[in-house]
Order: sequence, then C-alpha cells, then structure tokens
Amino acid sequence: MSDRRMSGNRRPRGNAPHRERRVSARDAALRALQDVVRGDAFAAQALNRRLDEARLRPDDRRLAAGLFYSAVENRLYIEYMLARFMEQRPEALVTDILHIAAAQLLFMDRVPDHAAVDEAVKQVRAARREGYAGLVNGVLRNLIRARDAGTLALPERDSDPVAWLRVKCSVAEPAARRLIDAYGLDGAFELAAWTPPRRNETVRPNRLRMDGAAFEAWLDGQKLNWRRGDAEDAYIVSDAGNLAAHEGYRQGLFSIQGESAMLAALAVGAKPGMQILDACAAPGGKTCLMAERMGTSGRVYAWDVHPHRVELIRAAARRLGLENVRPGERDARRMAPDMRLTMDAALVDAPCSGLGVIAEKPDIKYRQSEERLAALPPLQRQILDAVCETVKVGGLLVYATCTVLPEENIRQAEAFLQRHPEFEPDLSDDWLPPRLRPLYEGGMLQILPRRDGLDGFFIARMRRKGV
Repeated sequence: MSDRRMSGNRRPRGNAPHRERRVSARDAALRALQDVVRGDAFAAQALNRRLDEARLRPDDRRLAAGLFYSAVENRLYIEYMLARFMEQRPEALVTDILHIAAAQLLFMDRVPDHAAVDEAVKQVRAARREGYAGLVNGVLRNLIRARDAGTLALPERDSDPVAWLRVKCSVAEPAARRLIDAYGLDGAFELAAWTPPRRNETVRPNRLRMDGAAFEAWLDGQKLNWRRGDAEDAYIVSDAGNLAAHEGYRQGLFSIQGESAMLAALAVGAKPGMQILDACAAPGGKTCLMAERMGTSGRVYAWDVHPHRVELIRAAARRLGLENVRPGERDARRMAPDMRLTMDAALVDAPCSGLGVIAEKPDIKYRQSEERLAALPPLQRQILDAVCETVKVGGLLVYATCTVLPEENIRQAEAFLQRHPEFEPDLSDDWLPPRLRPLYEGGMLQILPRRDGLDGFFIARMRRKGV
C-alpha cells in the first residue's frame, strides 16, 4: 500500500498529541490504539471515530485500519519483540508509536521500512518527545535487522506451549492456559489466531419498520453491498464504512448485531404478548430484537447493574421506537420476589471472558487476568440461580455467553441442571438455521469461529418442567 499520500485535510483538535501537522493515517491509527489500550474503548468504535475525525482518503483509511488492527491484534507479540532492543519500556505514548511502527515492519510487507521508521520519528517529535527520537530510530532499525536475519524467535512451542501461544497470538497467559487445557495446543491456536477473511458488518432490519423484502430494497437503494446471513433477518454488509453513522441507523431502520448474538436472542422464541426478562441486557441489542419480535405487545424487562449501561438500553429502545422495553437498574444475582414464576422466558447473557469474540474485540485476548477468569463461573452461577426463579412453569430459561471456555459454558449449564431438577434441556432446534442444527446437542450449542465462521458463542435452552 502506498505511503505517498498520508495526510487528511483537517488539523487534529483537543488534547491529541500531534499539533504540528495534519492527521495522517498513522496518526489516526495511533489515536485509535491509545483509545483501546489506554481508554478501554471497543476496537471498531475507536477506529471508526478516529477515521471520521481525520477525514482521510480511501487508501489512507485502509492503511490506518490495517495499521490499527495489526497493532491491536498482535500487541503481546510486538511487545515481546521490541523488548529485546530496550532496557526498559518508555512512556505510554512512545510505546504506542513504537507499536504502530513495529506493526508495519512485522505484519505489513507493502509498507516500506524507511517510511515506517521515519514516520515514527516524526510522530515522536510532533508529540514533543524529541528526547526519544534516537531511541525510536535505533529500536526500529534493530528490529528490521533482526527480522531480516531471521533471529526474532518465539518461545519454544513444545517445551513451553503456554508462553508460545501467549506471544504467537497475543493471549494473556491465564487465557492461553485455559484454551490449551480445553482444546489442546492446535485447537487453542486456531481459536486464538482466527480472524475473519473480511471485516464486514452484520445488520438486521427493525421489524416494526420493514420486513425482509423491503429492507433488501432499501439496502439496494443505498447502494450497499450485502448478502444474507445464516440467522433469520441477518444481512452481511461489506465496504460500508461506519454504519452507526448512517442516517438509516439513526432513524431506527436497522440495528448492527452479530449473528451469534442474534441467535442467542432468537433462542428465547419471543412472541407477541409474552413477558420476558433479559437479565444482563446492556447495551440492549438482544433486548431490542426480542421486543421487535413481540410487536407492540408484551414486555421485555431489561436489567443491568450499572446506571450508565441502563441508559444504553433505554437509548437503543428509543432509537428503534420500542415501547414494550422496560429498562431497570437491578442486580441479576438478587432474586426478584415480585417476579417469581411470572416470566414466559428469561435470557441470561452472562458476564464472561469474551474469548469467542476476539476477532471483533481483539484487546480481550490480553486483558484476561487469573483473578477475573476465576471469578466468572461463580458469578454466572449466582445469576442463573437467581434468574431461574422468575421463569414460570413451562417457561424457558436461555443461558448464553460469548466465550469458548467449557467451565463457563457446557459445564456451567450441566451443573445448573443438576442443581435444578425442575428444569430440563429443551431439544427443539427450529430456532436455528439448518446449517447449525447438527451442532445442537442436548439443548446446547457451542459455536466456534474457525469451524462455523461466526463469533464464538454458547447457547443453552432449559425449560421449567410442568406439574
């Protein structure tokens, strides 16, 4: 990809570090990287925001996106390689500049080496970190020499598989160890290394506004490239830019939602007039899908423990014109006596490690700590034990996660059924697309990204027995 045209047409604003020049593709990538690794922003949202600010040409937008994702997805790998040439890590901004440059040198062979080094030095100087210019130049040139000499060695795969996977795929050690224990090293590598062939967006129409045929005509009218997905009402849109900024999105004509997440909501089987609890609902995508399926009748009670996340649910329902959503600030670990045995269905999309969606949120890979991973199964158990009390006789409890770890998925669901003999697996698979039905066993479905081409999700359907 050419580096000759690197400038946008607007100067950076606010407290961004680059005040002396226009925003380049590398600047936009750097700012998005900082948003993710320093500010906990979601990768796609951070990138879209910085690209929109920079107003880059199409080829520079593609360069910025390539730089950003190469740096985010390979963060621990880059960190491991750079550490060979530094006695100590420099300050955060300089570290991130080095990561953007190293991403070019290690993963983007169409970017000339001299351009990567020169632009990194310019970024350091533009950020008024002149004292680091020599270090950045020296580290990157040493990295190039080691790369060309073939001396950038990984940890030994056979003698230390956890360290190998950690560096090779930029997965935190506790997550790497659990993936290997569950899937073996080859399977763990497939899960940790998978990225989609193209970065598309999945959308679905607002059923209150238009059906599938009308939505397809609308997509054509917007000159968007699309194809149907597996899930009902799922449409895969490519080369569309930031769809969240599209006028149709703001008007509530469609939602942006991955197919696996859609399937978790479709598993509930929402119908007009039902009373449904979405116990861990923010930001509200599954809540809204279920509410749309119910027309203007019934209720979806949408809970989250954090007030600002409840506002996200409320905003999503407002954008889509859904009046049958009832957001609430509630802790799903606490049984709701006023709702005992009143819900036709309840969805527990539980807090989880998120290791099924690392293609969309690559920073999840290296944010996992031993303490967090160990705390998740007990939390999931508490939520399930409390929420199941709201499900009426004959009603459905759906447990879902966006991870691939058995201790959060099948083991959690099986343990629940042992503790609660009043529930049994629901074996009906008519809510699933035909391609996935062979994977549905004992009322449970594990979606694996590389095998199935979708985000990694687990879905279990459990029904309260009749008297």
